[in-house]
Amino acid sequence: MRKRKSTIYDLAQLAGVSASTVSAVLSGNWKERRIAEATAKKVERLAAAQRYTVNRQASGLRKNRSGLIGMIIPMHDNRFFSSMSQAFERLARERHWYPIVVSTLRDPALELGTVRTLISYQIEYLVVAGATDPDSVSRECRRHGVAHVNVDLPGTRATSVISDNYWGAQQLTQALIDRSKPTRSRLRNKAHFVGGIATDHATRRRMEGFADVVTTRFGHVDDDQIDACGYEGTLAEAAVRSLHVRIGGLPRALFINSTIALEGVVRFLKTLPADELARCAFGCYDWDPFASVLSFPLLMVRQNVEGLLGEAFRIIDSKSFGDKRLIEIKPDLLFAHDVAAVSTWSPLPASIGVA
Repeated sequence: MRKRKSTIYDLAQLAGVSASTVSAVLSGNWKERRIAEATAKKVERLAAAQRYTVNRQASGLRKNRSGLIGMIIPMHDNRFFSSMSQAFERLARERHWYPIVVSTLRDPALELGTVRTLISYQIEYLVVAGATDPDSVSRECRRHGVAHVNVDLPGTRATSVISDNYWGAQQLTQALIDRSKPTRSRLRNKAHFVGGIATDHATRRRMEGFADVVTTRFGHVDDDQIDACGYEGTLAEAAVRSLHVRIGGLPRALFINSTIALEGVVRFLKTLPADELARCAFGCYDWDPFASVLSFPLLMVRQNVEGLLGEAFRIIDSKSFGDKRLIEIKPDLLFAHDVAAVSTWSPLPASIGVA
């Protein structure tokens, strides 16, 4: 005969406390209720001994709240989004919420399907990070009364917290040009941009920041200096290989739009002699500490993950979801020292000649 599962009332009787005290302890908010630590530990020991687990769905139905907060991200195998999910989980647990993080593979249909599934589990809040179609997600959330905020890529139907991609691209482009050396070749004496999708807000703003600095420094920017070839490393590798053939070498400066694109670019650069790499200034809009072991100096933009998620949670805490604001968080510009000090990174000034 199967043993009856312990209930919250069984634990309360065993512990000699009220059921509400047991609930507060098991929900993780006993400190806010000013319950003694000794009492909390006693309840936790009894719960473990009785193999008691909280039925979140039943609890959510009873209280009309689940304690669940969800986040969708495009992918897990990217330092920016993996760092974002870690910050999200920490900030959620600090508030005694239960975080759920799901990747949607940059697929709009999968985004909507995932959001519908999360809503069916009665999530109370949703952080929409890097969605390809955030407005469709917003419509679904509003239909079911789920409070939400966009992070990384903006929408028009909810408050959005994003990196200041235009400013960051300006800083990176200016620093690349300052560090680069003029070449005698007219074709190679240019800065080039590679990677991303031109219709994405982040890529578009980075392209605009890049183009404005190049125009200010050189008087104009040619269409072939910007190649939004896509996010995949193989596409970036092919784009730089083609550029190398077209202009007869590397350009004086190369702006790479993401670490994913950087992986592909590096595969091609490994086929070139070191003295040719030394004649090009390289920069990447995104950050990965492993880039410091590359055989050439590299400038990187590190997006402020703590700032992005901190602001998103401030919006959730204040319940100011109806503003539909666009909040931009400035990133950091970093320089990876060359081979003599590969383990170190140093921040560059917040503004390098760009207003």
